[in-house]
Amino acid sequence: MGTSALRAKVRRGRKQAGGGDPDREVLDALRRGDEGAFAALIDAMQGSMLRVAMAYVGSRSVAEEVVQDTWLAVLNGLDRFEGRSSLRTWIFRILVNRAISRFDRERRSVPFSSLSPAGDEPSVDPDRFLPFDHPRQHGLWARPPRPCESFPEQTLISAETMTVIRDAVDRLPPGQRAVMVLRDLQGLSSADACRVLDISEGNQRVLLHRARSKVRQALEDHFDQAGLSEAVR
Repeated sequence: MGTSALRAKVRRGRKQAGGGDPDREVLDALRRGDEGAFAALIDAMQGSMLRVAMAYVGSRSVAEEVVQDTWLAVLNGLDRFEGRSSLRTWIFRILVNRAISRFDRERRSVPFSSLSPAGDEPSVDPDRFLPFDHPRQHGLWARPPRPCESFPEQTLISAETMTVIRDAVDRLPPGQRAVMVLRDLQGLSSADACRVLDISEGNQRVLLHRARSKVRQALEDHFDQAGLSEAVR
């Protein structure tokens, strides 16, 4: 396999069919010291790692140090990686452990309780439902959310829209942001995300649902402001 193809495979995070082990060619390249493969892995994961680290350590500068420490630990531990999880799951688990250790030392971080969903936080803006005094049955949609499939494909993949999505993700509460980054940006399974963050399956589902609802709302607002509301209804 050529270097360019290997880099593309690392960026896609492709796994072997039928198992959770990372692609052996990618892992072997990393163990051989292939700088191109390692650079591609950093390129594919750095932003997500920073967002997850910031769920634990409120400062971006501290989160950057945690990410750097994680990459050093990954390099030093590649030979000991046994493939019991995906490579990305293993890296994120190292990241979270480093972030927790930094939290314990500094005690200036976001509290761990923020990774649990707030019991009284609505998943959808209450204004989108009919009020209790409405002649029709209350609780029905006044403005139902538009599915992402209804948005124009070329608009969804535009640089401007991707900026809106990244900004919306960055504004999420720490727990919601961490779960969405692992599930939707890095493609981890729900079980792996729970293991990385040490949360229950129920909490993971609630956090992910709330995160996706907020990002979808940000997209709707963006399209409405851009005059695309009629095109996506």
